[in-house]
Amino acid sequence: MRVAGKGLIEREKPVSFTFDGRTYAGFKGDTVASALLAARVRVVGRSFKYHRPRGVLTAGSEEPNALIEVVGAKNQTPNVRATVQEVFEGLVTRSQNRMGSLRWDLLAVNDLMAPFFSAGFYYKTFMWPRAFWEKVYEPAIRRAAGLGSLSGRHDEGHYEKAFAFCDLLVIGAGPTGLIAALTAARAGADVILADEDSRMGGRLLSNGETVDGQPGPDWVAAVLAELSSLPNVRLMPRTTVSGAYDGGIYGALERVGLHKPARPDLPREAFWRITARRAILASGALERPIAFPMNDRPGIMMAGAVQSYLNRYGVASGKRVTLFANNDGARAVARDLMAAGVQVAAILDSRANASAVENCPVYLGARITDTSGRHGLRLIEGHHAGGAFKLETDCLAMSGGWNPTLHLTCHMGGRPRWSEELAAFVPMEGAVPGLVAAGAANGTFTTHGCLAAGHAVAEAALADLGLSPAKVALPRAEGLPYVVEPLWAVEGKGRAWLDFANDVTTKDVKLAAQEGYASVEHMKRYTTQGMAPDQGKNSNMGALAVLADATGRAIPETGITTFRPPYVPVSVAALGAGGRGMGFAPQRFLTSDQASRDRGAPMIEAGLWYRPSYFPKPGEATWRVSCDREVAMVRGAVGVADVSTLGKIDIQGRDAARFLDLVYTNTFSTLPVGRVRYGLMLREDGFVMDDGTTARLGENHFLMTTTTAAAGQVMRHLDFVHQTHCADWDVRFISVTEAWAQFAVAGPKSRALLNAVLDQPVQDFPFMACGAVQLGGVTARLFRISFSGEQGYEIAVPTRYGESLFRDLVAKAETMGGGPYGMEALNVLRVEKGFITHAEIHGRTTAFDIGMEKMVSPKKDCIGKAMAARPALVGPERQQLVGLKIATGTPPCSGAHLFTVGDKVGREESQGYITSFAHSDLMGACLGLGFLKNGRARHGEIIRIVDHLRGLDLTAEVCDPVFHDKDGEKLRA
Repeated sequence: MRVAGKGLIEREKPVSFTFDGRTYAGFKGDTVASALLAARVRVVGRSFKYHRPRGVLTAGSEEPNALIEVVGAKNQTPNVRATVQEVFEGLVTRSQNRMGSLRWDLLAVNDLMAPFFSAGFYYKTFMWPRAFWEKVYEPAIRRAAGLGSLSGRHDEGHYEKAFAFCDLLVIGAGPTGLIAALTAARAGADVILADEDSRMGGRLLSNGETVDGQPGPDWVAAVLAELSSLPNVRLMPRTTVSGAYDGGIYGALERVGLHKPARPDLPREAFWRITARRAILASGALERPIAFPMNDRPGIMMAGAVQSYLNRYGVASGKRVTLFANNDGARAVARDLMAAGVQVAAILDSRANASAVENCPVYLGARITDTSGRHGLRLIEGHHAGGAFKLETDCLAMSGGWNPTLHLTCHMGGRPRWSEELAAFVPMEGAVPGLVAAGAANGTFTTHGCLAAGHAVAEAALADLGLSPAKVALPRAEGLPYVVEPLWAVEGKGRAWLDFANDVTTKDVKLAAQEGYASVEHMKRYTTQGMAPDQGKNSNMGALAVLADATGRAIPETGITTFRPPYVPVSVAALGAGGRGMGFAPQRFLTSDQASRDRGAPMIEAGLWYRPSYFPKPGEATWRVSCDREVAMVRGAVGVADVSTLGKIDIQGRDAARFLDLVYTNTFSTLPVGRVRYGLMLREDGFVMDDGTTARLGENHFLMTTTTAAAGQVMRHLDFVHQTHCADWDVRFISVTEAWAQFAVAGPKSRALLNAVLDQPVQDFPFMACGAVQLGGVTARLFRISFSGEQGYEIAVPTRYGESLFRDLVAKAETMGGGPYGMEALNVLRVEKGFITHAEIHGRTTAFDIGMEKMVSPKKDCIGKAMAARPALVGPERQQLVGLKIATGTPPCSGAHLFTVGDKVGREESQGYITSFAHSDLMGACLGLGFLKNGRARHGEIIRIVDHLRGLDLTAEVCDPVFHDKDGEKLRA
């Protein structure tokens, strides 16, 4: 089906690829679709619901039919548009959504069941019998669901994320985008020109028009040559701008290596975040189909696509082509076909008053009422002003007019407006700040008009940017008017498809209206129209026109469905480039990491950090043995733990103390220099956000510590409070978490250990004091605080000294009968002492719940104070923090529920739940912390614990949450 002398492909560079195991030949510049059409392959896929044979419909990213799987050595990508996938040597592709071969798909039996599979049948059918759902319905649906398939293996391909900034982003490189980019570039603006196609030029590569007396492709090449030579221009082919966001930010997906054999150094895709001061949407327009009976045969295509395959790829889409249209665009397609030697059977013009003058038969007032040919179109039937017709044809090129590609203008809530003249929706001006639509994207459907519009909007953007436009002569081009007479659907006996991928017909839309789904958004969900991979690019207009007719409303009154990003499917791998396996989340390592690993400590994740779980010694068979030893070591001698993961926020300024009074429930402005105070922080809704200690290092200098899990959240909260409540206050803050390595030294010998490493021994350093100390000539910070319940200190040094200090502390501790302790022992120590973590302040607890309501100062205001006083957030009906002592048995898991003994076990009878638990040798029992309804009044009560996860049913004594050293004598020793 190749046409000699036609096309922009490189015929001197042949390429072979496979489709469904068979090898096909193509040329560099071909897509899989163009190469298969050239090889006379007509069936390339199967429809979603009825598994009807489907062929290529379009030539762009809006393709709903020709969806294939691309199989690589390390990945398998489903739902790839054959119209976009470029061929390369060794490319392996296959059809999808079939059982058996593509030609003989066993699931095509669904087509015989079509009368039972009308719109909404799944909502009605699978409700009864109820017992069938898990054993019959769900397994069958899961087996049949989906289009393409995944390999089941990890995708080992390489993906990237990138950022770009520019004065002007031009979206689309057709005539509008090219002249706009050229106008802005010559004026000195930083320009990014992005186009989703592999070759820039838009319709000028396909429609055979001339610009300035040159063939369209030649004029395009000249403009691109100039643009590529300018240092202030970035050309981005194969890049789809997929979404518009706040602040002039646009998401864009670049297909970097999908057109080449896989290479380890070449990303498959890159997702760009482009920040543009101004943007021009020059995305062109999409041709829309006409819904007539049996309009889904392989060989029925869009007229513009037939023209593209001929002029760009040198491929005739059929041997005997018929055109069916409601506008003059199809006439140009017919002329191109005849000039290339392709037989045109007829032009079927639905307009009664159109011209009948062409070098082929022209039928006016025509309608197609039936087609024949299951695996490829053979015959069409219908009537026209002069009577009925039957035409043998293997390709039907249809055109129902054009829709501006306005999707990006709707991504921030904008709604398009209806144009009666174009019978289409056009963008609403100003819908996206800084973005202006121009050319065909704004309803201008002539090349001359597109060039003029692109030049004008570029000059306007330059004026907004404060740049003076350089002289750019407006090229001469054709300016034939676009005249369309709407034709959305043709009545007939057969099914008329609107959404080809999802098998939605005009009958389905009418049924939706009949059953009460008259809203366009309800109809969409009831029928699944527009929910296919093309996101309604082909079907939306036809469907809402049919809905309007069925409900007796005008199209503008009916409205249009909401366009949301992304414009085309974007792979999750590209969005989260690098976020796979160990790169799924950032890895943060302590300065003591290697020292801990050298001692055999298993590392566990805590937030984004890796911390030692425990430090095993020879002969210790389980983690419990090691943990119990470490707890006893801290209680009896001294232990060292790396606590550098705690969030550290340096706060300075004349209003720093005043600011802390606002964000904390208790008062910090009265805190003396050289002292530390525990603080509680609320969210605006009155619930606890975080707790921690803050030290006053100077009159206007504080150091706040946060829990590991909430470090980032607290930093964002401080920034929010400052910007929204006190932007004029003299206060600044910065995270210094990574700047300081900090170590807890806890136990009765902790002071002796510190004195062994400090230049000057500490003697009179009271509880909750802080200050600078010297350590080998290095200035360190010492804090008298404890998270273990024992006499304790925390010492902080600049990060570069962290590993050395940790090794030194541990070595000296071991001479005193101590050593390092990990997260498991830390948890036991804090549960014994009743200290809370984010297991308890998990976002649903208040200061009252954790027994800290008195920390909400009555003398000042703070964030969340008013909301925390709401009646529902205080009182005996609230679940309150308690301790639980389980004498025997296997300990339960966090999340186990608490019940009054004798009550039945059910959701409504639950009295509370466990948040933390630990085995305590010191107390000779398993201890837990949890929340119990009116818990503080129920100390001494026996409560029932039900752990469904582990199948346990236990009892426990309700206690005060502080089990060890209730008076704090050891802390203050």
